[in-house]
Amino acid sequence: MPATRLAAYVDQRGPADSIRLGRLPVPELGPDDVLVAVTAVSVNPVDTYVRSGRYDTPIPLPFIVGRDLVGTVAEIGSAVRDLAVGDPVWANSLGHAGRQGAATELAVVARDRLYRLPAGVDPELAVAVAHPAVTAYLGWFLRARIRPGWTVFVGGGAGNVGIAAIEMATRAGVRVIASARDDHADRCRAAGAQAVVDYRAADLAERIRSAAPNGVDVYWDTSGTNDTAVAADVLRPGGRMLVTAARSPVTVNLAPLYTHDVTIDGFVISRASAAEFAQAAELINAMLAAGELTTRITDRLPLAQAAQAHARMESGPVDGRLLLLV
Repeated sequence: MPATRLAAYVDQRGPADSIRLGRLPVPELGPDDVLVAVTAVSVNPVDTYVRSGRYDTPIPLPFIVGRDLVGTVAEIGSAVRDLAVGDPVWANSLGHAGRQGAATELAVVARDRLYRLPAGVDPELAVAVAHPAVTAYLGWFLRARIRPGWTVFVGGGAGNVGIAAIEMATRAGVRVIASARDDHADRCRAAGAQAVVDYRAADLAERIRSAAPNGVDVYWDTSGTNDTAVAADVLRPGGRMLVTAARSPVTVNLAPLYTHDVTIDGFVISRASAAEFAQAAELINAMLAAGELTTRITDRLPLAQAAQAHARMESGPVDGRLLLLV
């Protein structure tokens, strides 16, 4: 095993331009660890939150940025029996809760947070779709517990999480109404949405109700707008509103929510357990192998441009996914 590895890292929490490219020691493998030769890393908004300190979580210093990686097994710990050197693998829960990050030539990953990449699947697609797809899995199956025949609303349907949410719900036999700009409506329909409404419409709630006269079972605005008045108007009694992002503070009128037995359920991917990530990975792998998960890769940058990628992510929404190629 090499003594050092090239990595994009910070010495302390700070701005994007504090990310450095340099060599760091390769830690010794524990018995349940796997050393991964990294091929590509995706850049997520949460990566910038952890690096900047906006998301308060323990991190080792120097800290390698990033969460999601794809690569091949380079070495296995003494207790690992089900992987071999050269196996293609992916992971997406690094860089949080004391775990080192993914943006490095060689990453040490605990076996229970590492998943095989199905044969024939494009590695770049897998790492690009991982974070949105795990979020979609957690929202639909662990929080909302969607069932075939339900109708759900996905706001921000043309975004990264939105597309994954539409594709997963459609696979589960759920009818999807999505919102998007008119010029992005085809993306939502291609993912499986049966109706698409323009989120800028003044009569948004009326348009959703027109597509779902009996109300929707789940209201999930993946864009983070979280208009509780619209949610209360379109949810059926006993329905659920998922909250996974927040653009700005909102004023909430509680009366129409509690009188309709509406549950507001907020969650973040970072708090999911290793077992829950593994459950998500099982479905994600099946959908990747079947060609049922898609995404848009906006740009591919070298690892040396990790700082620029973080700055770009913080400058405003990125339409698609950014990858760092190692």
